[in-house]
Amino acid sequence: MKKIFYTGLLALVIYEIANVYFIMPMPGSQQMNSIDLAYFLYKWRWIFRSLFTLILIIGLLRAQWKRKWTLAIPLIAAAILIYFINFKMAADAMFTQPKTINLSNAAGNKVDSNRLIIGVFDNGIAKAYPIQFLGYHHFVYDTINSKNILVTYCTVCRTGRVFEPVVNGKLEKFRLVGMDHFNAMIEDATTKSWWQQATGKAIAGKLKGSKLKEVHSMQTSLAQWLSLYPNSTVMQADPATTRFYSANFDYESGKSNNKLTGTDSSSWHNKSWVVGVKLDSFTKTFDWNELKQKRILQGKIGNSHAFVILAKDDKSFFAYENIFTASPELINDTIHLNNKKYKLDGTGTDTSHNLTPLNAYQEFWHSWKYFSDKSNDK
Repeated sequence: MKKIFYTGLLALVIYEIANVYFIMPMPGSQQMNSIDLAYFLYKWRWIFRSLFTLILIIGLLRAQWKRKWTLAIPLIAAAILIYFINFKMAADAMFTQPKTINLSNAAGNKVDSNRLIIGVFDNGIAKAYPIQFLGYHHFVYDTINSKNILVTYCTVCRTGRVFEPVVNGKLEKFRLVGMDHFNAMIEDATTKSWWQQATGKAIAGKLKGSKLKEVHSMQTSLAQWLSLYPNSTVMQADPATTRFYSANFDYESGKSNNKLTGTDSSSWHNKSWVVGVKLDSFTKTFDWNELKQKRILQGKIGNSHAFVILAKDDKSFFAYENIFTASPELINDTIHLNNKKYKLDGTGTDTSHNLTPLNAYQEFWHSWKYFSDKSNDK
C-alpha cells in the first residue's frame, strides 16, 4: 500500500510536469511534433488528476505508517510544485492582458518615437501598437471602424499578426495557453481549441483546421507611422504591467542576448531576420541583410510580381504587388514606379492610382520556414 501511495503521488507530479512541458519553452519540447499529445493531456486533465489522486488516497489510508507526519513532507513538496506549475508557470499567469486599451493621439503620446509598432490602417483610421507592449501581452483586443481586431505579437518568432477574433460568426475571447514550435498559442473560451499566432489557425481541439481572418497590418517605427498617418492613435503603457515592459531597445534592434529572442546577425540561420510576404496562397522570403543593403528587393510570388522596400530609418518596411513591367526605385523614401511617385504606404502622390499592399512580416527564419506555406521559397 505504501507503494500505491508513492505511485499515485509520483504519477500526479509527472503528469503535471508533462502537462506544461510540451507547451512551454523547455529543453527539447518545442522541437517535437507533440501538439496532439499535449492537447490530449490538457483535455483530460481532471480525469488524470482524479485518478492519480484516488490512487494516492487509497495508499495513504490503507498502508500501515509508523510516522504519518513524515508524509507531510512529500505531500507539501508535491503541492507546492503543482501550485507553481499551474498558477505561476501558466502562460496566462506570466503574461496578463490589459483590462483596457489606452490610446492617445500624437500630441499626448508618451511612447518613444523610435519604438517599433504594429500599425493598422482602415478606411481613414490609423492605430499603432508598440511591440514594447505587445511583446509582453502577446495579444490585445481593440476595434477599428467598429471592426473587432486581435493584435498579436510573438517575440520568440519575432512576428506580428492582426486578426478578426470572430469564430463561427461570434466574437470570441482568447487566453494565452503556451507555445507550439516556439510560436505563441492561444485558446478560445468557447470550444477550448488551440490556435497558432503565426497562422491564425486552430491546430487542436473541436475547431482544428479553422482559421481566423487576417487584417492587413504593417511594422514600422512609430516616427515613420506618424509621418504617414499623423492623426493615428497610439497604444500607451498599461500602468498595471509597466514593470514588465522592456525598457531598452535590445530586442527591437536585434541586440538581445536572450536564447529565445536573440538575433543571429548573419543570413539564413534560425535566428536570422527575413521578410516573409504573402499573396493569396503563395509566399516569398527576402533576406533582411540584403534588404538593408539594397533598400528594395523584387521577386515573383505565384504568377505575380512583388517588391519589398526598406525606409531610411532601417526599421520600416513595406511590400507591394507590381502590376507594371517597369521596376520600382526608392529615392528619398519615395517609390518611383512606371513614371509615377508613391509614398511609402503606397499612396500615389502624382497619380490617383495606389499600390496594392501585401501582407509582409519581419520574422526569424526558423519561424517563417516552419509556419509559412510550403510554397515558400528564398
